[in-house]
Amino acid sequence: MRRLRSLASVVALALGLTACSAAPVPDVSPTPASGPVVAFYGDSYTLGTGASDPSLRWSTVISAERGWSEFNPSVNGLGFVNHRSDFGEDDLPELVIDSQPDIVFVTMGLNDNFSYDRSADLIRETITADLTRIRDALPEARIIVVEPFWYTDTRPESLETIIGWVEAAAAEIDADWIPGASHWLDGHYAGSDDSWMASDGQHPNDDGYAHMAEEMDAALEMLDPQL
Repeated sequence: MRRLRSLASVVALALGLTACSAAPVPDVSPTPASGPVVAFYGDSYTLGTGASDPSLRWSTVISAERGWSEFNPSVNGLGFVNHRSDFGEDDLPELVIDSQPDIVFVTMGLNDNFSYDRSADLIRETITADLTRIRDALPEARIIVVEPFWYTDTRPESLETIIGWVEAAAAEIDADWIPGASHWLDGHYAGSDDSWMASDGQHPNDDGYAHMAEEMDAALEMLDPQL
């Protein structure tokens, strides 16, 4: 019954959340594969909003390349604080933990910029609480924390602050840290001559997600040990 409540919460939140457009309903079952279960805790940029097909989102591309069983319940508009009250006890960290993954990706923080002015302290506290909770529940899992993604040339001061908080929390739980992800789409935002953004101007298109997969591949190869 708990899983049914969790899935209902995710589906209900999958459409039309803060700063996000409609997207495919999240797949909350691991994809069949012989490799390790890999869970993704993220927002629309990990859900794949803007892609023409979920198979083209960066998380699915890198999982297919490595034979991983992908568990990706990511949700549009989700932040460490944004829309968390919509879940109650069955939030995304709980779904991630329940999947008993071998590897966890955390790709959060973009949407918290939109509530930073009123919730900065809570954002910082929740970043630490979420990462600590995942580590405590999954002591043997490898946790990879990614610098929050970004979607425009304009970079508010809050973005660098949140990036710093996420990096510090990753270090506290001895997670792998992937820097630079907020710049992966630089030069290709909406309005550029070579835009990699979907028609909504907020999310990557297929080209954008392909580039994100390439960047993630390169970053994972730099980890010790590699993934």
